[in-house]
Amino acid sequence: MRNVVITGVGMTPFGKFLHRNLKSLSEEAVSLALADAGIEAEQIDQVYFGNAAAGVVTGQEMIRAQSSLRNTGLAGKPMFNVENACASSSTAFHLAWLAVASGACDIALVVGAEKLTHEDKTVSFGAFSRAVDLEEALPDGYRAGTGSLFMDLYAAKARKWMSETGCQPGDFARVVVKSRHAGSLNPHAQFRNTTTVGEVLDSRIVSDPLTLFMCSSIGDGAAAIVLCAESRADALSVRRKVFVRASTVVSAKVSGEREPVAVVASRKAYELAGVGPEDLHVIELHDASAPAELIHYENLGICETGGGAVELLRSGATDIGGRISVNPSGGLLSRGHPIGATGAAQIVELTWQLRGQAGARQRPDAQVALAENNGGQLAGDSAAAVVTILSV
Repeated sequence: MRNVVITGVGMTPFGKFLHRNLKSLSEEAVSLALADAGIEAEQIDQVYFGNAAAGVVTGQEMIRAQSSLRNTGLAGKPMFNVENACASSSTAFHLAWLAVASGACDIALVVGAEKLTHEDKTVSFGAFSRAVDLEEALPDGYRAGTGSLFMDLYAAKARKWMSETGCQPGDFARVVVKSRHAGSLNPHAQFRNTTTVGEVLDSRIVSDPLTLFMCSSIGDGAAAIVLCAESRADALSVRRKVFVRASTVVSAKVSGEREPVAVVASRKAYELAGVGPEDLHVIELHDASAPAELIHYENLGICETGGGAVELLRSGATDIGGRISVNPSGGLLSRGHPIGATGAAQIVELTWQLRGQAGARQRPDAQVALAENNGGQLAGDSAAAVVTILSV
């Protein structure tokens, strides 16, 4: 397997853009990534396009890459459409990495794009509701809330975790305060205003104990990444190489001995990269709801189970500039969660961090970074998890 480096990244601002379509979002992200890499579209060998919900929201099925990228100069290139719920573009990244590492191609482009906003909000919520096994019974402890199936599922997990660890809603609110502060420093973030613990707790209940500010929002956006064999990167005058050290994809088990997919995927990634949680400097993780950030502290092994996550949060170690800066982009809660673009956006942020280009949200001297991206729901767990480890 060859060494693979990230040579270019780009992303649009994330937000609610009723006037924009997948073409517009994709074209902007691709243009930025190619310019960052210093190459032209004709130098791309293969394209991997991650999108989850276009079929539901806009009706565009089957040829999402070909239709979205038709005006980018990439027409005629091999294009692979990748759908894996909220892990669509991180899965696309995984496949592109394999193609370059194996020698199947030298330069690959990854695009994650999503158009979720719709004049009828039930269409947007309906897209999320498709990311479960429709024939599976809802888990024990599930309570219907206000129409968001996934927030009801996240709320059930939060209640269970609170009973096991003693965590309180105020701790979830502290996650949001940290997230909003990071988002205020990120020009690409959907939410740019800071908040307080009191304001988070006072926002309306979506699904107990989750308040509105504790939930990721509907949004639109796109992100793109250029991957290149190290030997080719040497000829492209890359300013600072960011190496892909590991990429793992795991699907949920439905019976027998089971561990959360995020635990399994991260363990495999650590083994492949030859690093451990103690080596990480910056993390982008899947905080689709505020409790998820704390739960993933445990899943990724950066704290002890059974209450260590709250202690880690309160210590400030996961703040911007902390020992392990977590979600310096603002994460899904503040940067936004256009589901098919989320995984790619995590990797774009980590590339900026490792290059030292993250501005006011920079984790000083970041050398090793990890992205954790979940997708869907199956048998009480995420249906898929993708973990990527990068380093300089």
